Order: sequence, then C-alpha cells, then structure tokens
Amino acid sequence: MLQPIMHVLSKQRIILASSSPRRKEILENIGLKLEVIPSTFDENLDKSSFAHSLDYVKETARRKTIEVVERLKNAEVPPDLVIGADTVVTMDDVIYEKPKDKDDAFRMLSRFSGGSHSVHTAVCLVFPKLKTNTHPYTLKLFHESTDVLFDELSPEVIRGYIDTGEPMDKAGSYGIQSLGGTLVKGIVGDYYNVMGFPLHKFSSELCTMYRK
Repeated sequence: MLQPIMHVLSKQRIILASSSPRRKEILENIGLKLEVIPSTFDENLDKSSFAHSLDYVKETARRKTIEVVERLKNAEVPPDLVIGADTVVTMDDVIYEKPKDKDDAFRMLSRFSGGSHSVHTAVCLVFPKLKTNTHPYTLKLFHESTDVLFDELSPEVIRGYIDTGEPMDKAGSYGIQSLGGTLVKGIVGDYYNVMGFPLHKFSSELCTMYRK
C-alpha cells in the first residue's frame, strides 16, 4: 500500500516515539527507515476521568508523541514525521495492563479464558514541518480495535504459560506473536493491532496524508 509514496518516505527523517521492539519490527519490516526516540511522558492519566477506554488510549498516545515532538523542535535536522502509539487490552471496558505479579497474570488470563476481549491501539502521527492555521504542526490521531477470542484454558495451562515468563511484560498478560498465540482461538480485526500497531490503518492514513 505504501509503495507509491516510499520514494518520499525514504528521504525523510522518521521518528518512532516508542521503545516497543514489536512496533519497531513491524515498521521496519515494511521498509520504513526510522529512529527510535522513546517518549518520556509519564503514563499516569486518571483512567476514571475518561468516558471510554478508547478516549484514554488516544489521549495517552497523543501526549506520548507530543512529548517527543516538543523535545525535537529545535533539532538541527527536524523530523518530518513522528509516530507514537499506545495499546490497551480491555474487557467490558475495563483496562488490563501489565501484570503486577504471577497471581495478577493468573487472574487476567482466567478472566479471558473462554471469552473474547478487545485490544485498542491509538496512533498519533505528527508532521512537524506541516503547519496549520492554529498549530505549529499537523497532527493525525486515530485508533484500531481487534476482538480476541481465547480458548477455554485450564489452570494448568495458564500456570504453565505464566512460568515461561512471557506474560510479565505484556498488557493483558500475553503476547499473541509468541507462546501466547497458542491460547488464542481466533481474532476479528487486525492481527498486528494485537501486537501493538495497526499496520493497515497506519498505512492507509499515511497514504492519505502524503497524497493531499
């Protein structure tokens, strides 16, 4: 999808405002050359102040991206594009973050067992060199949602997965791209979104911006 604009993207300074190795891998696999400058935004927004988990994840993504944009605004070579993102795992609009410990991971995975939950990723694209009438840059904020169905998981299976250590740094206590994929019975939506970055939606939005 990006091939018609790759000749432009290949000449630009593109910043990924995230330390996620999965997001970096996804973007590099489609041929983007980028620099990783993780955001230092403290993700401490009050979830209860947002009407919906989508509002929370979009605002977090926006603030994470803006922090990097502001830090680089006086750079000798300013970026052409800054990409930021945030992902949450939800069930009944309750956000499930990274587990605090093994017991917390067990509770999460038991909750997901035999049912479906949703993964929401918000992406913020900032074009620092494109001015608007009211802002010193152009910003595009969007999201993608994917429903994930887990098989019925026995306590033995859940504990065995937790003992691998994989769930402990993953939102929702699993990673679909690795061993956690064996727990997943099916998905409705973008697989890459469950990994943490909605590749198709990102490509579509980027094409729209560069073809204006």
